[in-house]
Amino acid sequence: MFAPGLTHTSLSASHSDPASTLALVLPCYNPPAGWATNILESLARLQPLLPPATAVHLYLVNDGTASVTATDLELLRLRLPQFTYLNYPVNHGKGYALRTGVEQVQETICLFTDIDFPYEESSVARVYEALRTNSCDVAVGTRDEAYYVHVPRGRTLISKMLRRSTRFLLGLAVSDTQCGLKGFNRRGREVFLRGQIDRYLFDLEFIFLASRPAAKLRVNPIPVRLKPGVVFSRMSPKILVSESGSFLKILLARLT
Repeated sequence: MFAPGLTHTSLSASHSDPASTLALVLPCYNPPAGWATNILESLARLQPLLPPATAVHLYLVNDGTASVTATDLELLRLRLPQFTYLNYPVNHGKGYALRTGVEQVQETICLFTDIDFPYEESSVARVYEALRTNSCDVAVGTRDEAYYVHVPRGRTLISKMLRRSTRFLLGLAVSDTQCGLKGFNRRGREVFLRGQIDRYLFDLEFIFLASRPAAKLRVNPIPVRLKPGVVFSRMSPKILVSESGSFLKILLARLT
């Protein structure tokens, strides 16, 4: 899959071993102020939590937004030894952006999260460790009740309803499919790239595909924590309507 108009810029100061390098894919659409500096600060806090000599290759995917400036990109290029920037002109959604980025990944282990790096660096390291030690093929960040304290009421209701539906209608062992921190090895990557949903429910589709017996993947939940002060936006009614159709498609696939 290649996005129409996709441009690709890669900068690597060294050729690291893919087996000892963590690929981190971040989708970007209308990022908050100071996002590039926040990424660098987050990576600086993450690095000491990783095994010695572990490198991080950042893949940034611009999902059709004009908010990414040349100054932001130059800052990342100057500070990151391994940085790949992917850009296309039309917004397609987070799922589409992540598949575009993951398709370029050469490393053995790949993680993705949101552009504001909302989860504690220790949680990111925990997801990576589960994959590095071969405890699973797909590591799914899961959130406890404390997560909902800072989430708008409407979004909380939607999230909890989806978790119940996931458990009872789809029969998935991991009910928290929408946590914005996940990772996988090369086998998990193959399944991730089979996804078709471009927006909100791409996570659910991925966990559903990875959990099917034919995939033969070990899917494990990994407890994660949000950083203090993270603010979530309200869920658009338009997204709810469009994603209802996506959920029905997954449910129909479960029944066939």
